[in-house]
Amino acid sequence: MLTNQLRELEKDKIVARKVYAELPPRVEYSLTDYGRTLEPIMISMRDWGAEHMNIKCD
Repeated sequence: MLTNQLRELEKDKIVARKVYAELPPRVEYSLTDYGRTLEPIMISMRDWGAEHMNIKCD
């Protein structure tokens, strides 16, 4: 599931994938410049979550 999500983010150019030719195989993911444009949205979502963490929904 995680691999599928990462591949989708890579396809959408939000993350970059770097494969190292070593054993065992190693892969690193990093945000692209385009992916960094999502930072304000992610910060807002984090802040909203922190603010509403203790609120119970019925």
